[in-house]
Amino acid sequence: MSRSRQPPLVTGISPNEGIPWTKVTIRGENLGTGPTDLIGLTICGHNCLLTAEWMSPSKIVCRVGQAKNDKGDIIVTTKSGGKGTSTVSFKLLKPEKIGILDQSAVWVDEMNYYDMRTDRNKGIPPLSLRPSNPLGIEIEKSKFPQKDLEMLFPGMSADFTSENFSASWYLIENHSTTSFEQLKTAVTNLKRQASKKSEGSLAYVKGGLSTFFEAQDALSAIHQKLEADGTEKVEGSMTQKLENVLNRASNTADTLFQEVLGRKDKADSTRNALNVLQRFKFLFNLPLNIERNIQKGDYDVVINDYEKAKSLFGKTEVQVFKKYYAEVETRIEALRQLLLDKLLETPSTLHDQKRYIRYLSDLHAPGDPAWQCIGAQHRWILQLMHSCREGYVHGLQAWRYKTPHRVAFVEKLTKLVLSQLPNFWKLWISYVNGSLFSETAERSGQIERSKNVRHRQNDFKKMIQEVMHCLVKLVRGALLPLSISEGGARQHGGWEGKSELSGQWLAHVIQTMRLTYESLTALEIPNDMLQTIQDLILDLRVRCVMVTLQHTAEEIKRLAEKEDWIVDNEGLTSLPCQFEQCIVRSLQSLKGVLECKPGEASVFQQPKTQEEVCQLSIHIMQIFVHCLEQLSAKPDADVDTAHLSMDVSSPDLFGSIHEDISLTSEQRLLIVLSNCCYLERHTFLNIAEHFEKHNFQGIEKITQVSMASLKELDQRLFENYIELKADPIVGSLEPGIYAGYFDWKDCLPPTGVRNYLKEALVNIIAVHAEVFTISKELVPRVLSKVVEAVSEELSRLMQCVSSFSKNGALQARLEICALRDTVAVHLTSESKSSFKQALEALPQLSSGADKKLLEELLNKFKSSMHLQLTCFQAAAPPMMKT
Repeated sequence: MSRSRQPPLVTGISPNEGIPWTKVTIRGENLGTGPTDLIGLTICGHNCLLTAEWMSPSKIVCRVGQAKNDKGDIIVTTKSGGKGTSTVSFKLLKPEKIGILDQSAVWVDEMNYYDMRTDRNKGIPPLSLRPSNPLGIEIEKSKFPQKDLEMLFPGMSADFTSENFSASWYLIENHSTTSFEQLKTAVTNLKRQASKKSEGSLAYVKGGLSTFFEAQDALSAIHQKLEADGTEKVEGSMTQKLENVLNRASNTADTLFQEVLGRKDKADSTRNALNVLQRFKFLFNLPLNIERNIQKGDYDVVINDYEKAKSLFGKTEVQVFKKYYAEVETRIEALRQLLLDKLLETPSTLHDQKRYIRYLSDLHAPGDPAWQCIGAQHRWILQLMHSCREGYVHGLQAWRYKTPHRVAFVEKLTKLVLSQLPNFWKLWISYVNGSLFSETAERSGQIERSKNVRHRQNDFKKMIQEVMHCLVKLVRGALLPLSISEGGARQHGGWEGKSELSGQWLAHVIQTMRLTYESLTALEIPNDMLQTIQDLILDLRVRCVMVTLQHTAEEIKRLAEKEDWIVDNEGLTSLPCQFEQCIVRSLQSLKGVLECKPGEASVFQQPKTQEEVCQLSIHIMQIFVHCLEQLSAKPDADVDTAHLSMDVSSPDLFGSIHEDISLTSEQRLLIVLSNCCYLERHTFLNIAEHFEKHNFQGIEKITQVSMASLKELDQRLFENYIELKADPIVGSLEPGIYAGYFDWKDCLPPTGVRNYLKEALVNIIAVHAEVFTISKELVPRVLSKVVEAVSEELSRLMQCVSSFSKNGALQARLEICALRDTVAVHLTSESKSSFKQALEALPQLSSGADKKLLEELLNKFKSSMHLQLTCFQAAAPPMMKT
């Protein structure tokens, strides 16, 4: 989380050196926005926050405390800027040792003679604490630099009254040039001083006995002399005067030192009294301090003070102490409730939750606040999820761009779960491993908590499963409403008025759910808790496939409107290609959906799904076949041919095709037939390969049923076209044969093929031209059928004649042979059989002259119609199906 201000920077301190408790002024930049923003201040490693006084963002005043380091940085820490840096340093000087009666220009704190550990005054004479020369030998100061000595003895001191006293440092500093003999003398002096100290006041008496005896002897000698002189009884004698002088001297001495000694005794008694009061002042001020620290949020200070008071006064029998300690307990109980309320307050960060749990653990709060927090967080997540649904169902949430409402809801819902569940899971993990609690609380309650964890593992598992089920049901209610019960629909649904989602948006939702599953798996949540999400993803994938195929079917229905009737060199329009591209696009959009991610099952694993997908695929193919049928049966007036064009580069086109060409129903039939042939040979097989590539099931059935529908349509359209083209030609044969009252029994010698046959051939050529213009490959298939119809009709007519004259038989044979030879390339077994039957119905030629005449007439016919018959002379392609 980025801070709004720069870190504090200390650029100056005045003064830059001094003894402990020196008042200093710190200057710099970004030193806080106010007194509450200042949360840390250290000088030479010592915490000076208690004496700090914030003046402005560039100035702070404080006192330097007792520090171990003699020189160090000034570090300022604020809430807004964090921990700062310093470009200057402060040097801590050692205070000069001033005697109790020495003059000083500044106030010197007196030493504390009250022993906190034994509660009694040791009564050590102040002057005896600082002997000037403890060794009793001459001091010779060395020239060693002070800094070198401090580096040589880190953390030590040459002051023999200090707890960290170093004898080596003291000897180097004061006796570096002293001889070994003098040091031996010093040892003797130390031993003597130690023995005197151990003997106490008796030793002082023993040491002064000689002086007392000498004084006693002197006084006795004086007394005897005075008695001898007889002057002791005289008023104003020497002894009286001496006594008076001594009394005055004593009184004068008392007068001189009475004030000083009185001040000393008073200071000692006051100091001891203050120290005693200071000890219990902590308890007396604790209730008020607790309230102040709670208002400031300094819960750590409150807990430390409470632990200290509990250890000192928890079992006290003193009534005053009991009263104040009861006040402390009252405020601590209020603090416990306050912290519990803050812990259960939502929303809350994981950091704050852990902090409050540790506080409650240190305060020995009853119950299990950590588990209460987990329960509150669980309820909060469920509430957020249902609130999210309410917001979208009732339109409280604004639409984002063009994203459908339900897709936006799923995105918001999954984002909400992913933002809340990780902290919820981490809170449980911290609860399990005990890191939520302080070390003291963890040790004291470890056994009890281990029992709670084992007991509550199932409860937490149910919480996670409830969140997962809620997520899944809300998504199902929005996207798969039929997959939830009626009761669940009321609680998790409500989307009835919203439009159905397309396959593309369903694929987007699937990707969102997959990312959600991956994120939850990364939290190391067991897979069995996430199985419902996997089941949801599978159902969404199946639904996406179904919707996409249904949409594809609707799109293919509209393909008929896109038919432009523009034919290429192979007799095809763009429709088959559009159909294949539509299928490929649809399958391509399903590629990510059909692909199985780790842990996912195949979309087609259920037989019911396989069957539904297979039926939809067949339905798509049959819809396109139906489109072709609709196009073939479209009335002429409904066909827009303004944009129609043909491949004019082909030299086989007839000049009858004009610029403003319009399609007839027969031409449309041919175009659809040509498309059907291409679909059967290429498109449907390609689509089957695409289905197989995307792991579709039942491809053989799809292909088989689709091919059957296509072939059935192809055969039906082909028969319609043949009927349209062959019937007029067949119908014109009989009237043409008997035109002009022609009679096979009474006719003139043949001079050539009659016009009816030429007209029939011209009509067949017209069919050839029409088919050839559309598709060269359809020519053999169509003409063979037309020839079959004509030959069958001609055979019938010949067999119906009762008798032929010689000329009649020759005329009939000429016409049958002319027709047969002309369409030879398009003869089938059926048409050959018909021609054979027709010839067998005629009398055989009796003379060679007749045969010669027949041959001459045939050659004449072929020569005269050479140009027209050229179309029948090209090599026929492989026989097409009929």
